[in-house]
Amino acid sequence: MNIKIVCVGKLKEKYFKDGIAEYVKRMSRFAKVKIVQVPDEKAPEKLSPAEMEQVKEIEGKRILDKIKDKEYVYVTAIKGKERTSEAFAKELSNLTTYGHSDITFVIGGSLGTSDAVNKRADDLISFGKFTMPHQLMRLVLIEQIYRAFMINSGSPYHK
Repeated sequence: MNIKIVCVGKLKEKYFKDGIAEYVKRMSRFAKVKIVQVPDEKAPEKLSPAEMEQVKEIEGKRILDKIKDKEYVYVTAIKGKERTSEAFAKELSNLTTYGHSDITFVIGGSLGTSDAVNKRADDLISFGKFTMPHQLMRLVLIEQIYRAFMINSGSPYHK
């Protein structure tokens, strides 16, 4: 299985980099993991709604350039479907059973993802109604993917 995480912006904090590297290492026995960073669009602090959409569209094009047609795509979104860890694990297991060996997760920038990215998604996934910094979301997401693999392998890790 191939797992790809496409994210907007660079990860600067060492503690996030270290945590993510640890989970990538742990997952190496289950899947090949690739993290792809695309540049965030520089914008002033205060933006009009039209300017926000423009920033999301620019970042969205960068994201879509990194996704191939055959990939099954989850996009993180507050309006996405919430799942339990067990339900998510079952979904990943079912995807691989039914021929989806390339699974991509998308984490947008601070403004979220464009309509084009959301339309490309096979599924929108939510980690709750909280807003999280996208750097923290990378760590949360990769931990949940690892947790899903551990659940599917029958490991007690997730309890």
